Amino acid sequence: MRGAVIHAPGDVRFETLDGPRILKPTDAIIRTAVTCVCGSDLWPWRGLDATDEAHPMGHEYVGFVEEVGAEVTAVKPGQFVVGSFATSDNTCANCLGGFQSNCLNREFMSTCQAEYVRIPNAQGTLVATDEVPGEEFWPGLLAVSDVMGTGWYAADAAEVQPGSTAVVVGDGAVGLCAVIAAKEMGAERIIAMSRHESRQQLAREFGATDIVTERGEDGVARIKEMTGGIGADSVLECVGTAQAMQQALHSARPGGNVGFVGVPHEVAIDGQELFFSHVGLRGGPAPVRRYLPDLIDRVLTGRINPGKVFDLTLPLEQVAEGYKAMDERRAIKALLKP
Repeated sequence: MRGAVIHAPGDVRFETLDGPRILKPTDAIIRTAVTCVCGSDLWPWRGLDATDEAHPMGHEYVGFVEEVGAEVTAVKPGQFVVGSFATSDNTCANCLGGFQSNCLNREFMSTCQAEYVRIPNAQGTLVATDEVPGEEFWPGLLAVSDVMGTGWYAADAAEVQPGSTAVVVGDGAVGLCAVIAAKEMGAERIIAMSRHESRQQLAREFGATDIVTERGEDGVARIKEMTGGIGADSVLECVGTAQAMQQALHSARPGGNVGFVGVPHEVAIDGQELFFSHVGLRGGPAPVRRYLPDLIDRVLTGRINPGKVFDLTLPLEQVAEGYKAMDERRAIKALLKP
């Protein structure tokens, strides 16, 4: 088969690779319907995460089951399935507690920008649709496998409530999906922090009521000004930088909550400051599997359309261009078709 391999910063190649095989009775093999480039993939692309040796890339996927291991009964060959970037058995204590992304048998997906993918823990990870959905739904379902599920967790962790005010820090695909989530959870006011006109437009389409272009302490001051000097009930941090985290923490009101889902890079939190702020903080890798049945239904019924975050579609063989376009902010998110 063929798939994407990163060799060094700025060097992603489309290469011939060995096809995946069933290694454990809990595995499944899927044929990828569509996959994509994630904002977190840009960390190694930019050299901010080390690439010590060449390795495959990609952790978002939907596709058709080709083969299953002997212990997999939840899905069968021919079915269309959606999974998560973090696999889970869905039976351990952490899974039953709703944190499947911290499953005791967790494996993070890392080979999905390819024509075929091995899915560990397939029994607990994959969710099949009732029938093969039309191709127009594939982008939305692909978003559910990561960015929509992650945006949903940001809103959930920040405890967005009906009638509340929510701030979204970050206008990438996760941040835009977090706007959808905040709206679905009933936030009355949703403030998207964005400097890019095309992303501002999509944020408004998804439910943002206000746009703030300032960043850092200027952004915090603007949020305070808009909320009577108090701050927001919920802040959804969807970037992962030190500035974004500080901006999020300082934008929340006393008693408010921050949900952080951006993979942290050089983020340090002052314990004294957090202690006296009365701001709640929760985040981590999103437990996408917890939300899959609900989010799949919302996509297939047309209630939400997170697939709109894909503003560039390329054949999988042009995966390197997808990385470049996202790195240069010519695209929010690149969809790849095998």
